[in-house]
Amino acid sequence: MTSLAPASGSKTRDAGLVDGEFILTMDDFQRISHILHASTGIYLPDTKATLVYSRLAKRLRALGLTSFRDYCALVSHHDGLDERQHMLAALTTNVTRFFREPHHFDHLRTRVLPRLLENAQHGERVRLWSAACSNGQEPYSIALTILALLPEAPRFDIKILATDIDPTMLAEGRRGLYGEAALASVPKTLRHWFTPIHDEEGKTFAVAESMRALVSFRELNLIGDWPMKGVFQAIFCRNVVIYFEEATQNRIWDRFVPLLEPDGALYIGHSERLAGGAAQAFASDGITTYRRLREAHA
Repeated sequence: MTSLAPASGSKTRDAGLVDGEFILTMDDFQRISHILHASTGIYLPDTKATLVYSRLAKRLRALGLTSFRDYCALVSHHDGLDERQHMLAALTTNVTRFFREPHHFDHLRTRVLPRLLENAQHGERVRLWSAACSNGQEPYSIALTILALLPEAPRFDIKILATDIDPTMLAEGRRGLYGEAALASVPKTLRHWFTPIHDEEGKTFAVAESMRALVSFRELNLIGDWPMKGVFQAIFCRNVVIYFEEATQNRIWDRFVPLLEPDGALYIGHSERLAGGAAQAFASDGITTYRRLREAHA
């Protein structure tokens, strides 16, 4: 029997998922989700359609586009690299603040840095990694923690690698300029490491040269190649792998193992848990803080 009804699911896939000035169909959403997942490892369930719409509608307006179908065609084309970068930046979360989850910095200050800084003063190499650094507030918090213990730290072989997938955030980190509100979570005893700058937008603070000297910003995709050859004594990877599927999370945890020296510290987000092979390579050393076991296989 011939039916004039649409094929199963076609009406749903062609209908708009979100009420608004642009039509976002299920096909549009899944194309965007696929690009995001392939590029960053971030998984977007169907329930995130409203988020996708709200964050990308402004891109459609800026580009003069009238539909998400046209937008998908643009970012899927080989000439759409720049706009794909804008799309990834809009869809990835950049929530950060100085000394976020302060217990990690207390642990770094009291349990990790004293030995490392003493060794550095005897010529040894010290390397720390902020693996999803956003606009720099996390690596600069690490730098402040170091400078509080050793103000002359830039004289020694001490470096913080700050990486992120978003070049816009990295550019902000390199500028090292933050508004007064951002400094609210910086302890008053450490605020002298910032220099006030009075500009048209109000009071802005620049990080001290001593802080800049400790931090190197580099673009890096956590699901891509990692070019680092040396090992680190501490790695901060917080509140980022929670957006990945479980298998991707486990691969990232496993990749950290050979990059941490024995007894090195791994700091993860409050909603994250180690799993897979990495769970056997680390011992808990506090709240969402782990120590790499000496017998762990690299």
